[in-house]
Amino acid sequence: MTASLEQLRRCHFGVDLGAARTRVYVKGAGLVVDQPSVAAVNTRTGALIAVGEFAEKMTGRTPDYIRVVRPVAGGTVVDIEMAQRMLRQLLGDRVRRTLRRKPVLRAAACTPHGADPLAQRATIETLVGLGARRVELVDTLIAAAVGCGLPVEQPEATMIMVCGAGATELAVLSLGSVVSAVRIPVGGETIDHAIVQHLRLRHELTLPSQSVRPLQLALSGNGLTPHGPTSTEIHGLDVATGLARSVQVDTAAVRDAIQTPLTAVVDGIGKVLRDCPPDLVADLADRGIMMVGGSALLPGFDQMLRHATGMPVHIAERPDVCAALGVGAMLDGRIEPISLDPVGD
Repeated sequence: MTASLEQLRRCHFGVDLGAARTRVYVKGAGLVVDQPSVAAVNTRTGALIAVGEFAEKMTGRTPDYIRVVRPVAGGTVVDIEMAQRMLRQLLGDRVRRTLRRKPVLRAAACTPHGADPLAQRATIETLVGLGARRVELVDTLIAAAVGCGLPVEQPEATMIMVCGAGATELAVLSLGSVVSAVRIPVGGETIDHAIVQHLRLRHELTLPSQSVRPLQLALSGNGLTPHGPTSTEIHGLDVATGLARSVQVDTAAVRDAIQTPLTAVVDGIGKVLRDCPPDLVADLADRGIMMVGGSALLPGFDQMLRHATGMPVHIAERPDVCAALGVGAMLDGRIEPISLDPVGD
C-alpha cells in the first residue's frame, strides 16, 4: 500500500469530497454521510437554508434571493468556507460532538490523482476548519481500488476506472502505487450535456435540470443499450414557444450523441496501457478493468468499453461509494501492506 498507511490508521474520519456527492466515513461508525455536494444560501442574510438532497431539489426552483451553490467542482474545493458550512450541516451535531472529544482530531481526504498543490491545500483547509489538527491525503484511485476489493498491495496489475461527475480517472496499480494514470475531462456531467444538446438541436426541446441527472427520466430502463426500447417519451420546454411539450426520442440517436465524449475514455485506456510494462499489461488481459464511481452505472457504458477494448470490464458492487469505503478500510486497519524492507547482503 502507501507509506502513509500507519498515519491513516490514526485518523478518526475520512472524507470523499466529490463534484456530485460528499461522503464521510467515521471510524467505528461507518459511512455516516452520503449526500449531494449542494448548498442553498439566502443571499440577503447569508444564512444557509439547506444542504444535500433538499438543496439539490431546489435547483432551478428558487426565488431570486436564494442561490444554490456547489462548493466542489471536479473533485476540487472551489469555495472553502461554503464547503465547511456544508460539511458541518451534513455531519450533524451528534457526530461533530463525538469527533470533538478526540484530543487530536485527525482526518483523511480523497484527492484526485495528480492534484496540484493549490487543490490539495484547499482540501486540507476545509477539514482544518472542521477542527482537524492533521489531514492526510489519499489518492482517490488507491482508495477506490481498496474499496472495491482489488488486491492493490500485491505485485500484480489491477486497472481501475473512477467515473466521476466532472472527470474520469484511469490507472494501473501494482504494489499499492500508481504505475500509470491519466485524467480525462469527461464525466457524468459531460454525458448529460451531450444529451441536452442533442435534444435541443434535434427536437428543439430544453430539459429541466432535475430531469437531466441521473438520466432515468430521459431514458427508461436500459435505453442506452441496443436491446433497450427503441424510443421513449421526454417532457420538456419548447425552445421556440416556451411552452411545455412532449416528444418521442429515438434512443439509438441518443446513444450516438454520447458516443463522441465516451470515445475519449477509450483513447485514455490505450494511453495508460502504452505507458505500462508488458508484464502488467499481460495481467490485465485476463483481469480487465474495474469501473467505480456514480457514472459507471450509465446504461451500456461497460458494454461499449468491452466492445472497444476487447478486455473484460466489471462494475463494482457499490461503485458510487467505493472511494469512501476504501478510506474507511484503511482507517480501520483492514489493509495490510506488503513488506518491502531491504534484505541483508
